[in-house]
Amino acid sequence: MSERPDIFARVAAQIEPFNKKGVGVTDATSFARDLEWDSLTVMDFVAAIEDEFDILITMNMQAEIETVGQLVDAVARLSGATA
Repeated sequence: MSERPDIFARVAAQIEPFNKKGVGVTDATSFARDLEWDSLTVMDFVAAIEDEFDILITMNMQAEIETVGQLVDAVARLSGATA
């Protein structure tokens, strides 16, 4: 079980190859607005996160996740992590 800071670090590491603009990643970083990802990039990134944490993120969950912080919280819930 991972704690939130560890999950954030692992998510940030997964963002890095997709972060073409070199945007600083915080909880408030928006995938669409700040990182300017298209739907294909999002799909590739979600697959990388699912592999990294051995979880499944449903399409409904993806639609609700707009920021890095929301993703970290979702990963924590799905992996049974401690806050």
